[in-house]
Amino acid sequence: MARRTKQEAQETRDAILDAAAQVFYAKGVANSGLEEIAELAGVTRGAVYWHFKNKVDLFEALHDTLHEPFMEVILHDLENDHPQPLKQLEELCDNVLVELADNAKKQRILSIFFFKCDYSGEMAQVLKKQEAQQVKSRMLFDRYFERAQAKGHVNPMFDPQSLSIGLWCYLTGIVQEYLRYPGQIDLKHQAPQLVAQFFHGLNHHP
Repeated sequence: MARRTKQEAQETRDAILDAAAQVFYAKGVANSGLEEIAELAGVTRGAVYWHFKNKVDLFEALHDTLHEPFMEVILHDLENDHPQPLKQLEELCDNVLVELADNAKKQRILSIFFFKCDYSGEMAQVLKKQEAQQVKSRMLFDRYFERAQAKGHVNPMFDPQSLSIGLWCYLTGIVQEYLRYPGQIDLKHQAPQLVAQFFHGLNHHP
């Protein structure tokens, strides 16, 4: 019985997060209220407060639904001592972009973070948390470049941290433009070439 109750609680939490994503996307975070999120989720406002302290807490939890799985994918990938770390990272980036093109839910949530939220006032703390999470993710990219450099595949003049920053900015720019103007980029089919263009200049041939 306890197991079923825990499962039901998780299902309620997921329903609230799904409803929040829809409401935030349609109205913007600042103009959205917990009442309408609860109504869309088919739960009481009390149920929302049982799982989340307030709207900021709910917004942060929504961000975690993307960040935590992303970190798990990278950490799992890094367990493989790939003979070509650059190619490994390139394939990872390809997969992330192609998967985004097929995932409307993820597109909606990312659009909220990029375009539907004013990170001022009480939301300023959220931006700091996102920054810390971004740094952790980006540092994992460092490990690919460090491995590639150790194998002689990357010019020793390049700084792995700078390469990670450049790659992160490149991917973020692609994602933002895709979400802002979805008709301009055929992400599912163009992602491999877009990613390859970044990595092409990194290969080192002494």
